[in-house]
Amino acid sequence: MKIAMIGTGYVGLVSGVCFSDFGHEVVCVDKDSRKIEMLERGEVPIYEPGLETLLAKNVDAGRLSFTRDIAVAIDGADAVFIAVGTPTRRGDGHADLTYVMAAAEEIAKAADHYIVVVTKSTVPVGTNAKVRDTMAAANPDLEFDVASNPEFLREGAAIDDFMKPDRVVVGVESERAGRVMEEIYRPLYLRDFPIVVTDLESAEMIKYAANAFLATKITFINEIAALCEKVGADVKQVSKGMGLDGRIGKTFLHAGPGYGGSCFPKDTKALARIGQDHAMPMQITEAVIKINDEVKRRMVDKLLDLSDGSFNNRKIAVLGVTFKPNTDDMRDAPSLTIIPAMVGGGAKVSVVDPQGRREGEALLPGVTWESDPYVAAKDADLLVILTEWNEFRALDLKQIANGMKTPRLGDLRNIYSAEDAREAGFEAYSAIGRPGYPD
Repeated sequence: MKIAMIGTGYVGLVSGVCFSDFGHEVVCVDKDSRKIEMLERGEVPIYEPGLETLLAKNVDAGRLSFTRDIAVAIDGADAVFIAVGTPTRRGDGHADLTYVMAAAEEIAKAADHYIVVVTKSTVPVGTNAKVRDTMAAANPDLEFDVASNPEFLREGAAIDDFMKPDRVVVGVESERAGRVMEEIYRPLYLRDFPIVVTDLESAEMIKYAANAFLATKITFINEIAALCEKVGADVKQVSKGMGLDGRIGKTFLHAGPGYGGSCFPKDTKALARIGQDHAMPMQITEAVIKINDEVKRRMVDKLLDLSDGSFNNRKIAVLGVTFKPNTDDMRDAPSLTIIPAMVGGGAKVSVVDPQGRREGEALLPGVTWESDPYVAAKDADLLVILTEWNEFRALDLKQIANGMKTPRLGDLRNIYSAEDAREAGFEAYSAIGRPGYPD
């Protein structure tokens, strides 16, 4: 099969590279000439483990190429995937479909043969019908089908998720489109991975419902963690006890400073907006959005308590700023709420993150970037663990504490216990939903 992938952001690039590894001929399109030049040099504009190696392998094999010209990409293509951004629209919470519709119109005007246009971007229910109408208006003589194929990739584990998915969701309107999609995903069909074939609207809804549910699990355990702090329970033990129930499951029950990233914040807002537009309020989702914002602000209060009520003139070392480990993604990361509050309060903040600096320098003005946790913590009044990178899981806490001015630890990812902190020499310790030092 020949596939054109419109958009070389996170979803488009990972999908295009993986499809080419299936054996398909893939042409990735982007209007950003800087991105295309980087990719043609074999450089990946995002951080995703294993992606650069897989990209080079398939470029060398002649199955993967890059262009700015959409007409070149779709020439002879069996399917064209739309994988452009759908950011939250300012003012109303809707997903901004400007880029999706622009891509649909360009595809229609450039195509001269039957194609299946597949929406890979996360879009509200009814968007694929709008894509169909937009294309029909732009080129009434074009023979085409529209399909929905939402992505379920976890940043940091995207290649494995694509190659060994929990499921693939495909929404189609015709048998012909279904056959094309079946051929595209043939390597997964042959290995018996679940393929859910449904209508367009159900496929669109599955994506939003899944992300909203996962965001709800995270927010629920964060609320439980707050209660654990009041009653003296340990949320790690509570999560373990809950997760052993097969009806609940252990994933997404790790208490922390709130969810962020490219999906959960915008998708929960979009689902809430869809509900409002159809006079069916998504009350649980709306509560999740509100509580998640409160969780991030509660982290500021927690760190303020560790700083004796004031950040002014405190030196604070922060380990991790990306919204999760194994990515360089800073979108809606808790750090974007917590660190500005500390800087605004007069703190001198040093930051360490294996991949966060590229985006973080512009997003976190007023901080000092370090590459070594021990250097960042030297003479600090407070150490904060904000992202659970593996590099931060086996620190020599005693060495760090000995080098600090006032050894205090705010572990917002529950990596270390109170016992670990006390033995290392920290005079104060606070985590999420776990007992601290006795008063």
